Amino acid sequence: MAASRKPLPNKPAAARAAASLARHVPPHAHLVLALSGGLDSVALLHILLSLRDRHPFELRAVHVHHGLSPHADDWAEFCKRLCASHSLELTLHRVRIALDDSAGIEAAARRERQRIFAALDADYLLTAHQQDDQAETLLLQLLRGAGPKGLAAMAELQSRPGWHAAQLRPLLDVTRADLLDYARRHDLAWVEDESNQDTRYRRNALRQQVMPLLAAHFPGAGATLARAAALQADAAELLDDLAQLDALDAMSGGRLDCAVLARLSTSRARNLLRYFIEQHGQPLPSARRLNEALHQLLDARHDARVCVRLGPVDVWRYRGGAYLVPSAPASAPPVRWQGETRLAVPSAGVDVYMDTELGAGLKRTALTAGVVTLGVRQGGERMRLHEGGPHRSLKNLMQEHAVPPWQRARLPLLWCNGQLLWAAGIGFAADELAAPNEAGIVPRVLA
Repeated sequence: MAASRKPLPNKPAAARAAASLARHVPPHAHLVLALSGGLDSVALLHILLSLRDRHPFELRAVHVHHGLSPHADDWAEFCKRLCASHSLELTLHRVRIALDDSAGIEAAARRERQRIFAALDADYLLTAHQQDDQAETLLLQLLRGAGPKGLAAMAELQSRPGWHAAQLRPLLDVTRADLLDYARRHDLAWVEDESNQDTRYRRNALRQQVMPLLAAHFPGAGATLARAAALQADAAELLDDLAQLDALDAMSGGRLDCAVLARLSTSRARNLLRYFIEQHGQPLPSARRLNEALHQLLDARHDARVCVRLGPVDVWRYRGGAYLVPSAPASAPPVRWQGETRLAVPSAGVDVYMDTELGAGLKRTALTAGVVTLGVRQGGERMRLHEGGPHRSLKNLMQEHAVPPWQRARLPLLWCNGQLLWAAGIGFAADELAAPNEAGIVPRVLA
């Protein structure tokens, strides 16, 4: 967890960046700078190059070519020339952003950048976010109705789930005006992104219209808002500390105990549920969805089926516990097996390996002679697991084998000529089992 940080007294931009590196970066660490070619990242590059002698580290740069501007090729060439002039390695990534992306152009571009950054093989990814960016982020989060964690805005040092590198923002205590002064004093060149003037984007509207008005009436507003973000980071850290204490009794693996949740005050229970979601690497839902999930987990009838959609995951209540489960895949028809050793089953959201084994699984001769399909339940399926035993409904078999309710609609099944012969985690139809010395097919699920 990143420690909260109070803005420093007035110091030159290079000194503040040097202090940030001294706090977080050990000697000889491998750094990658996200280089857009704009003022902030060019100034940061110049500062880093000036620090290498007294704070040794390996440095290279990465540039993401979004292709959204008619000048994008020129920006990439500028970054290439700049890095070449300093004998610095630059990696260029071209991405394609759909203009009709449902998330919006800004969010889609950010998603592609983060996908690239997550895969970087480095100790630290350095980005040139500065104090004005921090103030704008705080206001945007405030207008979205965010809580302390959102209002903490950007951390100086951040570890992200799934990323190899930690993200470091060494300029968070430096104003945009200070960076501009630094760049002019060192005669630096940079590129200007014309989209930064487009006030249809919310951040640009804040930057171009709201922040100047705030500064006119509240001098030093940017620094004040940055201090507020640091205070919110303190509050968010305390809430996480409290959630960790509550989690000792409530969380075990992927399960959250609803009885423990019910003993807490509403605000404390909400904080624990928020922490549970974050610990699974999932984005926080809106306050409305989070409150709905908490209400359903605690107040629904004991025998009620509880499932609340929280973006890419669902929260389920099952046998006194809450579980986060990826949302069910879109419905899809069964797929036909034609001898493949691995077969994707879209309706179940898994791949199935069809392994050949002697004396195990289903008779290979029966499967190869028939029409074999794999999919999920449609309703009314029955299967006999034991020779001479009764045919049992799949519904009862799943209950007997304690298959959680969220798995029942996506449990991989195999039919041959319309007869159910295999249910993942439950077993095979007894009448089609391979004899001890007979070639058999054993389906296995690959999530």
